[in-house]
Amino acid sequence: MTIDEIIDAALREDIGDGDHTSDACIPASAQGKAKLLVKEGGIIAGVELAQRIFSRFDENLKVEIFIQDGSQINVGDIVLTVEGSSRSILKTERLVLNFMQRMSGIATKTAAYNKLIEGTSAKLLDTRKTTPLLREIEKWAVKIGGGVNHRFGLYDMVMIKDNHIDMAGGIPQAIDRVHQHLKSIGKDLKIEIEVRDFNELNEALSIGGFHRIMLDNFHPDNEKKAVQLIAGRYETEASGGITEATIRAHALSGVDYISVGALTHNIKSLDLSLKAV
Repeated sequence: MTIDEIIDAALREDIGDGDHTSDACIPASAQGKAKLLVKEGGIIAGVELAQRIFSRFDENLKVEIFIQDGSQINVGDIVLTVEGSSRSILKTERLVLNFMQRMSGIATKTAAYNKLIEGTSAKLLDTRKTTPLLREIEKWAVKIGGGVNHRFGLYDMVMIKDNHIDMAGGIPQAIDRVHQHLKSIGKDLKIEIEVRDFNELNEALSIGGFHRIMLDNFHPDNEKKAVQLIAGRYETEASGGITEATIRAHALSGVDYISVGALTHNIKSLDLSLKAV
């Protein structure tokens, strides 16, 4: 889904046949102003999205931004103000907060992981472990936090994982079938293959035909040996249960990328609120 499609669907879900509370309490002509207040420190994300939500719902709403996406925020900061129809502000308030709180939580976690690998050549990747239909927004938050987006879906990159290998009958069969398939549909996609141990790594290296090797659940010491075996022939990616406590060791192994599913599936939303001025 595109960002605008997500916004439209989310507004329909929340408003339904009308915001009967606001419509009952607030005159249609009433004008108001609200400020987006920070109640918890971290990295702010979703400012641009909030602006799009406000303007898509009511083009007459005026938004003034004081803090941009990707900035460090502290308790008491005012990120933006929105001014215009009081009813419009109330109808968009929860959607803006829900998205911004989640996006800011993702950006904050991404920035924290990124800081732990500073000074190494490794790049921090997200995964497909995202909330269904919100992948575009959650991966946007990862980028705001300083991370790099991995593939967006099953369609834009080939990733031959353990289940594919096992169900295909082995690494040679899986790689061969991928090449046959891509040729038959006229697609030129990057190919990544996952290996679980040195036997699979050596088998993959002897066959070739891919762009990146994912070292799944390798200990950092073994990862370093694997990177030396690969010797620059292919991109390398560390994956599997990587935490804040272990990510630095993985980065120091020399891998090009480190993918962390927790960036999007195990986060705490940041506390923000929209208060009438």
